[in-house]
Amino acid sequence: MTELQIESDSGSESDIDDKEDTEIGENDFDYVLMGCGSFGFSVLKELQKRGKRVLAVDSSKERVEVLKDQDYNAVIGDISDEDFLLSFDYNKINVVFVLTPNHELNKRVITKIRSISRSVFIIARAPSSKEKEELEFAGADAVITPSIAMTKMAVETLNRLETLRRVRNFKEVLNSMKDSRLAIFTHDNPDPDALSSAMALKEIAKNMGIEADIIYFGEISHQENKAMVNLLNIEVIKGDEVDLSKYQKFALVDSSAIGVNNSIPKSITLNIVIDHHPAENVKAEFVDIRENVGSTATIMTNYMVELNMVPSRILATALFFGIKSETDEFKRNARTQDFLASATLYPYVDHDLIEKMEGPAISYETLDVLGTAIKNREVYPPVLISFAGFINEKDAITQAADYLLKLEGISTVLVFGVVKDVVHLSARNIDVRINIGDILRRAFGDVGSAGGHAHSAGGQIPLGIFGEITEKDVLSRLIKEAVKKRFLNALGIEGSE
Repeated sequence: MTELQIESDSGSESDIDDKEDTEIGENDFDYVLMGCGSFGFSVLKELQKRGKRVLAVDSSKERVEVLKDQDYNAVIGDISDEDFLLSFDYNKINVVFVLTPNHELNKRVITKIRSISRSVFIIARAPSSKEKEELEFAGADAVITPSIAMTKMAVETLNRLETLRRVRNFKEVLNSMKDSRLAIFTHDNPDPDALSSAMALKEIAKNMGIEADIIYFGEISHQENKAMVNLLNIEVIKGDEVDLSKYQKFALVDSSAIGVNNSIPKSITLNIVIDHHPAENVKAEFVDIRENVGSTATIMTNYMVELNMVPSRILATALFFGIKSETDEFKRNARTQDFLASATLYPYVDHDLIEKMEGPAISYETLDVLGTAIKNREVYPPVLISFAGFINEKDAITQAADYLLKLEGISTVLVFGVVKDVVHLSARNIDVRINIGDILRRAFGDVGSAGGHAHSAGGQIPLGIFGEITEKDVLSRLIKEAVKKRFLNALGIEGSE
């Protein structure tokens, strides 16, 4: 029988002293863990803590006795002995962990178990990436390298500490507002991400004894946005219909600064800014800008989790819809945190309401804008640009951009139109070589506000830069040529006059 080398705190080797206590017993176990050195014991502890039925196998009689004294199921066994490996009924075992520090032994054990059972799941340990490949080739379904695992754990711990620090600062700022009334601003023409994020912040504020209102400028015109407000009975106030002097504190969600895609008066000083769009030099008492998530609703869900708050059915539905809408059904800019936040919300979500919000009738105005955008399209393969004209619904531009991106051979789309005295831009992109947010900033940042992510972006340009022209035909031609030229130049494409 081959000796089994196992790790211990002293680094010494141990082998089986006798055959006592090597019987596996009658109990059925979901997991069998082979090799209970320091690494294996850590895995054993975690599995036991999670209520898993685990049998620990080790060649050291002393170690097995210690494990039994701590109420672990453990047996003495030499896993280099084929007869011992054959003594297990692998049809009744879900997972076998092979975690000794002896790489060659682990490889032999995996090969033997795999020859006995093709279905049992095998998780093994390897000292490095090279050995990891060898164990996978031998039949391991998953391989852990302790050094990489420790690195990941260190990073996760750091992220956790950063989250705790952020939450502590967030609570401190909110606590300082208890004698104040809070105005929660969204960007102009708020979408589901902005609306749900504002709802979450209002609920958190309420939980801390702070009165708050959700305030927006522009219009809620997109049919999904209107349906969301109506179905969820969201209390929102138009900015030009409220006296802002009655508020002492101000927050902004889903936007990062006054004047950036919003009409918040420049006299306002922001206390809280929470957003997922790229931004620099953001000023407020508390700032949380996370470009590594696909929605602001994800950030707000994380806050509720960290503050041990269980969302109501309405709030969970709003946040879930916000994440889903902002990431285009998790196809655009969706990150791990977005999926995790959605999974957290899912048990509380009213899916009938989600279905109703996703399927309202399209307005005639939106249909007209879509028709105009299709008619006015100009293609510079694979780029499409379209001027939608003078319109009333800014959100219709976004819907037109989404629709035109589906055209064959098109990977980048810019749709723009004039709403009142502002040119609104909406861009979409599926070309991995292009960051459309950077393109819009480069093209229009000096004449307005623009930005976004790699796959979706938007912007606004005040009509004032085109002078005192009042004739619509002339103004339309100037706007169209100026926007087209700037956009194509930023993309490095020639084609504008």
